[in-house]
Amino acid sequence: MSDLEIRDDRTAGRLEAVGAGEVVGRIEYFVLDAPERALVPVHTIVEPAHEGKGIAGSLASELYAVARREGVVVAPLCPYVVKWAERHPDQAPAADPELLRAAKEWLVAHPGRF
Repeated sequence: MSDLEIRDDRTAGRLEAVGAGEVVGRIEYFVLDAPERALVPVHTIVEPAHEGKGIAGSLASELYAVARREGVVVAPLCPYVVKWAERHPDQAPAADPELLRAAKEWLVAHPGRF
């Protein structure tokens, strides 16, 4: 999608891909504060009519760019983002295992969030 805009709705915990005035994909995430501040993606969703256009990859790339700009890390729990990060180690440094454990614990403690 050439006219794709990606916007961060931090309050809602969504990084949204917008094309032709509609949200065509999103990464749902939360911000972890301890043991260190991190963005934690939980789900990547692309609307069926827009699959196969690189939207999920654009969202993952932008999530890591946001983290770099903010000086925080990404602790991916979303399977898509985990695989994307493995394919792009230059853009997506590996998260500390302790941070991933803390992110999983946060998710368990907030069952209604996602």
